[in-house]
Amino acid sequence: MNSNRPTNLDISTIELPLPAKASIIHRVSGFILFFAVAFMLTALAESLESAESFANLTNAFDNGIVKFIAWGILSALGYHFVAGVKHLLMDMGIGETKEGGHTGAIITLVLGAIVILLAGVWVW
Repeated sequence: MNSNRPTNLDISTIELPLPAKASIIHRVSGFILFFAVAFMLTALAESLESAESFANLTNAFDNGIVKFIAWGILSALGYHFVAGVKHLLMDMGIGETKEGGHTGAIITLVLGAIVILLAGVWVW
């Protein structure tokens, strides 16, 4: 056994490539969406209960914190959708090379940022 091999256990010194960062953000957005389902189902149940509860829910969306949560959910959904389309294209054989993965990650991040900005404009 060669004990002279280098070991790097400090994770903060590892520089991930851009496609890896885009993939991690895709996973994080999916994780956020998993827990956002509870918020969305609660809002749906509240909106369908009665006309008064729908009006209360509509008034709740005037609150800045609720708008921020809604923007966060829409942002996660938008980025997850864009990255999912990229993965579907890769499943069809488009962008599977190293250069194609890098280009796909750039496109995903740019389109994701545009979707997030548009969601913010729509919510506010």
